[in-house]
Amino acid sequence: MKKLILSLAIVASAFAFGQKEDVNAKLTSANKAAMDAYNAKNYAASAPKFMEVYDLLKANGQDDKTYMYYAGLSYALANNSDAAIKIYQDLINSGYTGVQTTYTAKDKAGNVSAYDKKTWDLLKKNSSKDFTDFKTEQTPSVEVDLYETLSTLLLNAKKNDEAIALVEKGLAKFPNSTKLKEVQGSALYASGNTDKFMQNLKEQLAKNPNDPTNWYNLGVLQAKDPATADAAIESFKKAVQLKPDFENAYQNLVYTTIGDDAKAVEEINSLRKAKPDDATKLIEARKAKFEKALPYAESWYKAIPTSIDAVSTLKDIYSITKNQAKMAEMKAKEAELEAKQPAK
Repeated sequence: MKKLILSLAIVASAFAFGQKEDVNAKLTSANKAAMDAYNAKNYAASAPKFMEVYDLLKANGQDDKTYMYYAGLSYALANNSDAAIKIYQDLINSGYTGVQTTYTAKDKAGNVSAYDKKTWDLLKKNSSKDFTDFKTEQTPSVEVDLYETLSTLLLNAKKNDEAIALVEKGLAKFPNSTKLKEVQGSALYASGNTDKFMQNLKEQLAKNPNDPTNWYNLGVLQAKDPATADAAIESFKKAVQLKPDFENAYQNLVYTTIGDDAKAVEEINSLRKAKPDDATKLIEARKAKFEKALPYAESWYKAIPTSIDAVSTLKDIYSITKNQAKMAEMKAKEAELEAKQPAK
């Protein structure tokens, strides 16, 4: 948030040369209220105040959309999706990227201050003895964040078609955005257009077979059909090979290997009395699946030893495969990790 305060200082300096003092007073007051509310995580209060700063600046000839961006971010954090969506759409449609140039110079006392470009140029041209160390610096682009946040907001609002259209536009600019790819998969799946998504994934993987997110998404789709479960396992394995700390891929790899365990338990229970031999065969088959999943779960834990999900899953697998010592070890680890979780 420091760059936001700096930007306001620049604007205030510009107004000081020719605008009414009450404009600066209103700007300072609105900015302070926005910053105080934001830092206190009162995002519902900070959002309209950031918009007030933006509107005051715009009314005085400075269309600085940085403040609109922070208003949109605040609305999103306040779970006001409609307001956030509107602002993010306006920002993207306007071509806003967040890239700004700051202009600084050092006075004779050694103080470095920021100026608007016009003032900076005048100082550089006419005050060479009084000011030195003239520098310009650009802030980083937030354009990819705009696409990622807006697409997520649209997805959460169940506006799947709008999310898909935005993601396609975003991926054309930022083809390596993992978040956009994840939203694309979720939106296409939610809209029932899984065939298109799978085709798109396969086309992307043909071009770039080293994309772990695409392998993961392909595995998720393949895992939905028991007939392609083996293919899903291979896709998840590829994902974790490319990204060794890919927790969701490990989790799906383990549970796809195990299969529908609730259904297996139900079948076993239904046969225990009527057909105990058949029940025993199913018990052994279930145990074999867990044994097959065990090395994947161990790799998951090795890659992310602080994951409670990994530890809990490994504990359950050791229990079912009758490794009591390892089960006890994971049970103790689970308790240790849970103790470190913040109180709810």
